[in-house]
Amino acid sequence: MPDDPTPALLYRLNQNIMALSCAVEEISIWIDQRGASQVSNRIEENLAVITGNANFIAETLAELIARCKPEEETDPED
Repeated sequence: MPDDPTPALLYRLNQNIMALSCAVEEISIWIDQRGASQVSNRIEENLAVITGNANFIAETLAELIARCKPEEETDPED
């Protein structure tokens, strides 16, 4: 495990959010096809928030990962 697992953790959390978003979108389509367009519309409104934030999250994660540098090993004899 890396010294700082934060970047990997954030990346994986973002992947999970996007995967859940895709799954919910599929369910929304299925619901809409069965005539519950009001429910489908509310789901789509919430998915729009995820989509709207996706680029910012991806760019910020990339910036955070770029800033993370492995800690330099120190020689105990120094």
